[in-house]
Amino acid sequence: MMRAVLTVGGIGLLRPAPGTWASALAVGVGVWLHHIGGFPVLALACLIVTGLGVWACRSLALDEDPAEVVIDEVAGQWLALCFPSFAFWNMGIETFPYPGWLAAFVFFRLFDIWKPWVIGWADRRRDPAGVMLDDLLAGVAAGIAVIIAAGVAHGALM
Repeated sequence: MMRAVLTVGGIGLLRPAPGTWASALAVGVGVWLHHIGGFPVLALACLIVTGLGVWACRSLALDEDPAEVVIDEVAGQWLALCFPSFAFWNMGIETFPYPGWLAAFVFFRLFDIWKPWVIGWADRRRDPAGVMLDDLLAGVAAGIAVIIAAGVAHGALM
């Protein structure tokens, strides 16, 4: 059961790039969650999957982030999606319009792979918390980048 949680039902076993496969699945499910209940449902799902990930990583005392462990990608990707989801939900938009979800995906993968600054620090922790933390921080960075990009694209920041 622990392996199923960590690999998100085996998605982490897909090759190549299991993290990208998991992120793509997370975007699809995240957009659906926003559609059925808006930001509150997506945020709750993000909290639940983060809790499951932390529990599973601690239970196995993971001190590294093997490629097949992708629950952290799902949590980070959903966190990145929460930023535009909140904006859309706050405006009463029930759908998750393009390119908001695509920008969240691209920015999350960028920060998750590049690992700048504090994201890299979290990745180098080599403990169960670090397995989840680097992806959650990448999700925050991606969410902020999405909101900035939307502001620039819509002229709010010009």
